[in-house]
Amino acid sequence: MSESFPPRLLRTRLYEQVAEQISSWISDNGLTTGDRLPPERELAQRLGVSRATLSQALVALEVVGVVEVRHGDGTAVTARHGQSTRIVEAIRSHADRLPEIIETRDALETKIASLAAIRRTDDDLARIDDALDFMAADIDAGGRGVEGDERFHGAVTAASHSLLLARLMDEIGDLVKETRLESLGQPGRPQDSLAGHRAIAEAIRAGDPAAAAAAMHAHVEMVSDVALLRDRP
Repeated sequence: MSESFPPRLLRTRLYEQVAEQISSWISDNGLTTGDRLPPERELAQRLGVSRATLSQALVALEVVGVVEVRHGDGTAVTARHGQSTRIVEAIRSHADRLPEIIETRDALETKIASLAAIRRTDDDLARIDDALDFMAADIDAGGRGVEGDERFHGAVTAASHSLLLARLMDEIGDLVKETRLESLGQPGRPQDSLAGHRAIAEAIRAGDPAAAAAAMHAHVEMVSDVALLRDRP
C-alpha cells in the first residue's frame, strides 16, 4: 500500500490514539468489510509506535467491532466499522462496563463449574478434552486460542446440565466475547488461560465441586487482568 499514515503519536494513552488513527485511515482510504490492513510490523513502523502498543490498539478495535484479527490471515475490517466513528468513546465505554461483566461471569461460571463436577458425564468430559486440545493446537500454531476458549467454557456450561444457567450465559455471550478478546490479546495470556482451563477440567474430572469452583474463580480473576482496566485514568 502506498497511502501515507498520520504523523507519529506521542501523547498519553497512546493505544487509544493509535486505534482512532487506524479507524480514520480505514475510512479515508475507503476500506470495506473484509479488506485487510497492512502487516502489524509495517503499521507499527508507519505510526512510529511499538508492536506492543499497536497490538493493544488492534485488540481494542476488535473488541468494539472495527476489525477482526485472524491468525495467519492478518487483520480485516468488519461490517461494523461504519458504526464505530467515536473510537475512543467506544473503547472507554467498554472499559466502564468491563468490571460488571467480569463480576457476573465469575458468579455464573463458578457455580457452573461446581455443578459440572457433580453432574458431568463421560460425553461431557470428552467435549471438554476436545476443547482443550483444540485450544492447545491453535496456540501452538501461533493463534490466541479464542475459539478454543469459547468451546471450553461452552463445554463446561453444558456439563453443568442447568438449562437456566446456560440461558443466562447465552444472554451475556456477546459481552463475554468482548472480555475474551481483550484477555487473550494480552502477552502470554493464551498459555496462562489454557493452564487455567486444564486445572478446571481436572477438578471436574475428579468430581470435586469445591475445587472446580475455586479453579474457575482463579481463572476468571486471572483473565480479568487486562490492559483496558490497568490503563484507566
